[in-house]
Amino acid sequence: MAKKYNFGAGPSILPPQVINATAEACKDFQGIGLSLMEISHRSKDFQAVMDQAQALFKEILNIPEGYSVLFLGGGASLQFCMVPYNLLEKKAAYLNTGVWAKKALKEAKLFGEVVEVASSAEQNYTYIPKDYTVPADADYFHITTNNTIYGTEIRKDLDSPVPLVADMSSDIFSRPIDVSKYALIYGGAQKNLSMAGVTFVIVRDDILGKVTRPIPTMLDYRTHIDKGSMFNTPPVVPIYCALQTLLWIKEKGGVGEMEKLAQKRAAILYEEIDRNKLFKGTAAAEDRSLMNICFVMNDEYKELESEFLQFAGAKGMVGIKGHRSVGGFRASCYNAMPVEGVEALVACMKEFEAQH
Repeated sequence: MAKKYNFGAGPSILPPQVINATAEACKDFQGIGLSLMEISHRSKDFQAVMDQAQALFKEILNIPEGYSVLFLGGGASLQFCMVPYNLLEKKAAYLNTGVWAKKALKEAKLFGEVVEVASSAEQNYTYIPKDYTVPADADYFHITTNNTIYGTEIRKDLDSPVPLVADMSSDIFSRPIDVSKYALIYGGAQKNLSMAGVTFVIVRDDILGKVTRPIPTMLDYRTHIDKGSMFNTPPVVPIYCALQTLLWIKEKGGVGEMEKLAQKRAAILYEEIDRNKLFKGTAAAEDRSLMNICFVMNDEYKELESEFLQFAGAKGMVGIKGHRSVGGFRASCYNAMPVEGVEALVACMKEFEAQH
């Protein structure tokens, strides 16, 4: 049976040692004779997990003083409303670069005026808009750094005249970031950090408490800061899994090393997409994502699409079917994807080209 390489967009690949450590803890947590799934979240055993995960988060991303790291439920989709609930008093600015950015923008409209500063919707989100003005009187400016469906990515920290909020669900920990440029960063964990079920939030404490509206207790970031993400029972297994991933990233050399690997993987695959006469990339070259690499069959070979999916699948390539709004193929190359996985996919593409 062919070795499997998981190119799924999320829930997605995790390092084998992370899966093994989490599975062991679910059987017997640190030799205490109980499963991680059944111990109290308020026990000193689990409190140590929470404390270490938050500390490593801050260490690996070099998060400055004055920021809190939260582990919450509800996915990034709940953050689409929590952000404006806590931050939008009069007006917010949003950059529309894809499905998730558009969903975030839609939720914000429930809480006040929303300005779409720019959008790439007219070209099916194949590029990141560059020339736009963020209104200086906006309460915050929201961006989605990596667009999983369309394969575009903002791989630099933008300068914003107002507090910057970023959904980094799919590229967190793939490069060093200057956290001081952001007021709030959030994301679902199931791409580069953990299994599904936990959401991370990095928030600058001094931006909170400015809105006049009452905020429900569970949706107020201050609730979770005050209680150390323990206001209600947190998702203990996904947090433990996140801790194991953070330990793995640190062991591998941190986010600088993750970035080098991301660049290496992407270079190998994009080079083959540009060389191979069967395929073509879908995203503007200067905005190509290092995390989600999208490509389609060239027009004259369109009818070979399902045949290639079957061919690659038989060779162990899992999850490379493109999202329905783009079609074609998507190879998600998150931190845990070994370079050999990308090389195996490239070998598939070359072999399929030789046959046709």
